[in-house]
Amino acid sequence: MWTRKHLLGLEDLTAEEITAILDQAAVFKSESLSGDSKLDLLAGTVVANLFFEPSTRTRTSFSLAAKRLSADTIDFTAASSSLSKGETFIDTALNLQAMGASLVVVRHKTPGAPHLLARRVDAGVLNAGDGTHEHPTQALLDIFTIREKRGTLEGLTVTLVGDILHSRVARSNIWGLKKLGARVVVCGPSTLIPPRIEELGVEVSHRLDDVIAEADCVNLLRIQFERQRGAFFPSIREYTQFFGMNAERLRNAKPDVMILAPGPINRGVELTPEVADGPHSVILEQVTNGLAIRMACLFLLQQRQEAGDPQ
Repeated sequence: MWTRKHLLGLEDLTAEEITAILDQAAVFKSESLSGDSKLDLLAGTVVANLFFEPSTRTRTSFSLAAKRLSADTIDFTAASSSLSKGETFIDTALNLQAMGASLVVVRHKTPGAPHLLARRVDAGVLNAGDGTHEHPTQALLDIFTIREKRGTLEGLTVTLVGDILHSRVARSNIWGLKKLGARVVVCGPSTLIPPRIEELGVEVSHRLDDVIAEADCVNLLRIQFERQRGAFFPSIREYTQFFGMNAERLRNAKPDVMILAPGPINRGVELTPEVADGPHSVILEQVTNGLAIRMACLFLLQQRQEAGDPQ
């Protein structure tokens, strides 16, 4: 049963709560495939999308998810807002709440911004990515995609490859995967692996070739060029040589290995085109599943809003 007012990250969720979201997403995906593309479950609800960082996929997915549930949406962009006139982040959210928004989806460059917002507004807050901290719905759609293909996460080895240091996706994936029983390996240059990350219960490797053969799923994280403030590896060419997924590495992997990647992907860097578009790739399925996951999150949060006295 879902009892939370906000969805701020996967660190605080239980395995049962994560499963509740996945199960609800499965229902919505099934209904969409059966032709019921628009449901009236959130008719009369106003969803405000507050994006203080650039986004295409996540923002579009949330907006479409709300519309599939018949909600009204307010789409906010920082560049064209009153923030440029001195209005604060909190004031913006309070004004949108005053317009009737009962759910607020927020992306912000500052870690913890959604948590601050949740303490100041009555609306339910859904974290769409806060700095390098968490990106819960991306991790949920990754986990949903794996569960859909394999039936369970229990006992699977999932390898996260790349820029772990700057990746909010990696952090959310680690929390969710571990709680559902997966073994998690993080792999990347030593400069892009956070110190003491083993304390989260993951294994660390600095050579993809050493761990590729035992991986059931490989999630290739995008190099976060926009968040880096230094040279973390000598060159893109060298990174690709040691950590890029190509046809040769794929031949050394399990025959049924799954290749995932949170968009946007850098073709030729994290993975080659033949891998991105090949039979092991579930990248476009991740995009499809993202819509179902975000529908589920919006629906469950609004249900709790309507129930009253939420946590």
